[in-house]
Amino acid sequence: MMTKNQPILPILLPILSPIVAIAFALLVGAILIAFSGNNPVIAYTVLFNESLTNYYGFGSTLTKTAPLLLAGLGVLVALKAGQFNIGAEGQIYMGGLGSTLVGLYLPGLPAWIHLPLALLGGFLFGGIWGSIPGYLKAVRGVNEVITTLLLNYVALNLVGYLVQQPLIEPGAPSPYSPLLPETSWLPIILPQTQAHAGILVGLIAAIVLWVVLARSPLGYQIAAVGMNPTAARYAGMSVKRTIILVMALAGGLAGLAGSSEVLGLRHRLFDQFSPGYGYDAIAIAFLSRGNIAGVVATSLFFGALRSGANVMQRSANVPVTVVYAIQGLTVLFIAISFALERRFKFQGFFKPQMHADERR
Repeated sequence: MMTKNQPILPILLPILSPIVAIAFALLVGAILIAFSGNNPVIAYTVLFNESLTNYYGFGSTLTKTAPLLLAGLGVLVALKAGQFNIGAEGQIYMGGLGSTLVGLYLPGLPAWIHLPLALLGGFLFGGIWGSIPGYLKAVRGVNEVITTLLLNYVALNLVGYLVQQPLIEPGAPSPYSPLLPETSWLPIILPQTQAHAGILVGLIAAIVLWVVLARSPLGYQIAAVGMNPTAARYAGMSVKRTIILVMALAGGLAGLAGSSEVLGLRHRLFDQFSPGYGYDAIAIAFLSRGNIAGVVATSLFFGALRSGANVMQRSANVPVTVVYAIQGLTVLFIAISFALERRFKFQGFFKPQMHADERR
């Protein structure tokens, strides 16, 4: 509870800084649009009207939000334990591979069994891929940023090899697997659109993760390890086991993002099927400031940008690259806000003032 003399700025800063970062990114984006000879008001109106108020455009937004949300949760849960999961992109590919294998090699099952098993396969494959850097960090002391980043390329090339050789559809004009049985597909939730139940999987995962982090002993342990691993170790917690577990959980959530793409949208495993969702997830997790509701909102914002970008290019003659510039600028401004916050804290701006009798 806030005391009488406690400054309000440090309380509002985690809420305001992402909003300010997005606002500045949109402002700079408007300047770029104006320099290209186009009207930024018209461009942004087209962008957000198409992606949020148009029925088919909103369906596209939900389709793109689902993997962003799941991968963003995967990055966030690792950050809660003080780990930087840069490997969500590779975990997405492994999750897509796991769901594909279950879908192809367990045919004949009813949908109420086949679909959950396919999702579980994606979660397990992503979790195993995430546990590798977790083990290397916990047991061998290898920096998880390096290992997760490098494993992205391993996963991408592994999936690329599999869909070009053993898993390729006979006679396919490009590398992709056979069509998955319909019993493993995620159902459509908005008729006549591509919006599928992957967004519901993401929202359920967000609720479950919130309960785990806020209301369970495991959540307390993850937070303790993230804040002070030395103190957590003295308190009897297994820091190594927690790191491995949280990285496996992070990988599993990102793996579900791959499952949602394969089971909900493409119904096949394609080479390079992710357009960089795992890297966007890093920005989403940092913009959320550790808040799960913030991950949901930011994922929707990024999904809307991706959904409306092509329409903005066709209707307002604004290149799609402007949207990617806005995403990058958002990350830049949130990083600047982090730096300013640390500087203000160091200078004592966020310290509550003492009462007169306390100073005496």
